[in-house]
Amino acid sequence: MVSGSKSMPKVPFFYRILHRSYGRGTRMSYFVSSRVNPAGWVLIAVVLLGIVLGMDIEKSTLYQIVVFGGALLGVGFVGAWFRRAKLKATRALPSYATAGEECRYAVEVENAGGGAVRGFWLWERQTDPRPDLETFAFTKEPGEEKRNFFDRCFVYYRWSWLMERRILFRGGRSGGPMEVEWEGRAHATVSFVPRRRGVIRMADLRVVLPDPFGLFQRCRKVATHGDQIVVLPRRYRLPPLELPGESSLQMGGEAVSSSVGHSGEILGLRDYRSGDALRHIHWKGWAKAGKPIVKEFEDSYYPRYGLVLDNCVRGGDEEAFEEAVSVAASFASAIDTKRSLLDLMFVNEEAIVMTAGQGIAKPEKMLEVLAAVEPDRVLHFEELRRLVYGYRDDFSACICVFPAWSRERAAFLRDLSRGGLEVLGLVLCRDAEEVRRQLREEPVPCRCVLLELGKVQEGLMKV
Repeated sequence: MVSGSKSMPKVPFFYRILHRSYGRGTRMSYFVSSRVNPAGWVLIAVVLLGIVLGMDIEKSTLYQIVVFGGALLGVGFVGAWFRRAKLKATRALPSYATAGEECRYAVEVENAGGGAVRGFWLWERQTDPRPDLETFAFTKEPGEEKRNFFDRCFVYYRWSWLMERRILFRGGRSGGPMEVEWEGRAHATVSFVPRRRGVIRMADLRVVLPDPFGLFQRCRKVATHGDQIVVLPRRYRLPPLELPGESSLQMGGEAVSSSVGHSGEILGLRDYRSGDALRHIHWKGWAKAGKPIVKEFEDSYYPRYGLVLDNCVRGGDEEAFEEAVSVAASFASAIDTKRSLLDLMFVNEEAIVMTAGQGIAKPEKMLEVLAAVEPDRVLHFEELRRLVYGYRDDFSACICVFPAWSRERAAFLRDLSRGGLEVLGLVLCRDAEEVRRQLREEPVPCRCVLLELGKVQEGLMKV
C-alpha cells in the first residue's frame, strides 16, 4: 500500500451477507432467463395453472392440456440439452461506436466440431455487471435517504441501481437463424446499442442453440479473441457556429493566434539562418551561389479556440457531468479544425491539454479522450482555472462547459472575459430558474446558455 493512503473501511458483516445473497440470486436469475424463452415461460405458467386448478382425468380437456404441455416442456428441455456446437469466431469491430446509436459489426464463424450446426444465433454477452463488495457497501443510490426503513436496511434498490449502471450495452444478437457445415465458415452481423461512453470489452461470445419448439435454448461459448471498442460520447446537433477569427495569410504584423505554419506559397530565396529546416534548402541555389540558400514561404496564421470541460463534480451531479461531456464532444465535432486549432482542457489528477487541428491531431482523437474522461471528485477547480488562464492570451474564443453553477464559476468567467476575449458559458442544470436568479444577482460579462437536463438539444439550438 502507498504510504499515507487511507485504507477502505471494513465492510459490515450484514452487507457481506446481502452482497453474497444478491449476487447468487442475480446469477441464478440470469442463468435461467438466458436459457428459457418467452414461449417456454408461457407454457410453464399454463402447466402450473392447470396443476393448481387440479388435474382430474374425468375433466379431459384440462388434463390433456397439462399432459400435452408437460410433454412439450420435457421434449424441448431434452432437445436443447443434447444440442452441441464447437465454433471459432473472428470479430471485425469498427474503430468507434457512439453512445445511444446502433453499432453493427461482422463476425466470421468457423465450425471446428464434428458435424453441421443449424438453426443457431450468436449472442455477445457483456461482462458481469454485479458490483464488488466495497462498491455495494459504500456507494449510495441517489435519493436512498428518502426510502422507507426496510428499503434502507436491505438496500436492494441500491443493488439494482448499481447493476443498471454497469450494463454497458443493449442487444448483441445476430439476426436470423444461421447454419454452418462441417469444417465450413459462415458470416453474421451482430448489432448492439452502447448505453454510455467508454471502452467495451468483448470477451464472451456465445452460440445460442434452441430446441425444436423454441421453448428452451443452450448457450455455448465460442472460441474467440478478446476485443474492445471505444464508445464515443453522444453528440448533439448544433446550429452554425460563428466564432471570431479565421485563418489568414499575412506578411507580418500581429497574428490572429499563436499558431504559425506555412501556406505552401514560395515568396523567394534567402540566405540560410541557424534553425532553418533542411527540407527548405534550395539545392540549385546553393550550387550557383556557393553558400546555403533556403526557400522563404508565406506564413499562415490560424485562430485558436479553447474548449474547457469543468469535470469538478459533487455528489448528485453525475448525470449533469455526462451531459456536459456530450456537449463538449458536440463542439469538438462541430468546430472546423482544418482551418483552426482547438484546445480541450480539463483536470484528471493533473492538468490535461489536448490540441486538435493543423496536422497535430484529428478531432476523433479528442472524442476518444472525452470518452475516457472521469469526474474529478477532489474538486481541483483552482488548478483548472490556472491552466485556462495560462492559455487565454492565445485564444480567439473560449467555450466553457460546466456541470453545475456556483459563485466560483461565475468569478472564473468574469476574469476570463477580461481583455476582450469572447467567452461562451454552457451550464448544465436541473433548475434553470434558480440559475437565472443567481445570474441576475451576480451577472457575468459574457454569454451564458443554460442547458436543462432533459432539454439539452433544445438549449443548444439557441447557442
